[in-house]
Amino acid sequence: MFDDLETAMATIIAVFQKYSERDGDKHKLKKSELKDLLHDELPDLMAHVKDQSTLDSLMDSLDADGDSECNFQEFMRFVSMVTVCCHEFFEHEDD
Repeated sequence: MFDDLETAMATIIAVFQKYSERDGDKHKLKKSELKDLLHDELPDLMAHVKDQSTLDSLMDSLDADGDSECNFQEFMRFVSMVTVCCHEFFEHEDD
């Protein structure tokens, strides 16, 4: 049986693989796969994104190696940034 953090880590990996395996290289997310992942897995966050250029800018900022795809390390940077930004919100939810 996994502890909470182990479960969270396994879930993040499973979500990445679920979308990266859809088309081509299972180790990278294409822009379309990343957009699907964001809309499907983070619908509340994405509801606040009104402009397509915002998503394009996000993809560009995630793409550290410039290959127009998002590998797992780049994806984890994004997950970490969003989690840090949301920490205060989640902290107050428990009160």
